Amino acid sequence: MNDIIVLSIESSCDETSCAVIKNGNEVLANIVSSQINIHQKFGGVVPEVASRHHVGNITLVIDEAIKEANIDVKDITCVAVTQGPGLIGSLLVGINAAKAFSYAHNLPLIGVHHIAGHIYANHLVQNLEFPLLALVVSGGHTEIIHMTSHLSYEVIGKTRDDAVGEAYDKVARVCKLPYPGGPHIDKLAASGKDIYHLPRVMLDQDNFDFSFSGLKSAVINLVHNAKQRNEEISIPDLARSFQESVVDILVGKTLKAVEKYPVKQLLVAGGVAANSGLRNRLNEEIKHYPYLKLIIPPLKYCTDNAAMIGVCGTFSYLKGERSDLSLNGYANLDLK
Repeated sequence: MNDIIVLSIESSCDETSCAVIKNGNEVLANIVSSQINIHQKFGGVVPEVASRHHVGNITLVIDEAIKEANIDVKDITCVAVTQGPGLIGSLLVGINAAKAFSYAHNLPLIGVHHIAGHIYANHLVQNLEFPLLALVVSGGHTEIIHMTSHLSYEVIGKTRDDAVGEAYDKVARVCKLPYPGGPHIDKLAASGKDIYHLPRVMLDQDNFDFSFSGLKSAVINLVHNAKQRNEEISIPDLARSFQESVVDILVGKTLKAVEKYPVKQLLVAGGVAANSGLRNRLNEEIKHYPYLKLIIPPLKYCTDNAAMIGVCGTFSYLKGERSDLSLNGYANLDLK
């Protein structure tokens, strides 16, 4: 069987990325052009600004990925691209670049779900074994997904309001920390103490859903009330207290799902998978489940990147999935 070489593109938010993936598990190139420094002064991603920078970067990252992979265009089997969810303007830049490349070189085109890509980043660590559970934690998503085979997704739990990454960013803003807030809170939490009594929202409910809006509001109220009383808040202690609450909720809900669903693997996916508090707690808790393998991607594959899109695109290609030149982008897209 000939090698399957996938050229993949990811542009759903503020990273312009192109990767070249061989046989679904070998990264020949993974080029990521980040816009974090650009959006920091705004305190968050500005969609129009992100789109314009994608336009300027997209052909550069494609050319660099092909060069780094040391392949010829004729070696490429297909083109995979994120079709959603994400910022619609950003998505369309990547999609149109993928369609142009596909058309120009007569290559199959495959649209990939962004969250499916995050899940398949774990395949770069170890082959996926089914059934499995995936805890998806990012700026826009917090979900627990059950999979019984490749590309089959059953969402068994999801956030009813804010995603966990969104809550991190909003709490960081209250604490006057730079964007993106997650890494800064994680770093400060390491030197703080859990002294502020913050809620573990929905943890005692008999379901796998999440809610972080109340926790975020509790932090805002705590800071506001302290200001009214001229009391000083310890930011490291607040960061630790917030993170402990988040980790208790995420891990507690996930372990409930593990108890109900007999699975071989537990995957963690998305940008918040880089959080040290979450990683450390899961590594400790998983010791109580000797039959279960915990897989967390390296930090470079937790945040948005095209390598994960290429891995998922490989399995879509093998399954026979194809898109045509009418492929469109979707700000909201169900995983199914």
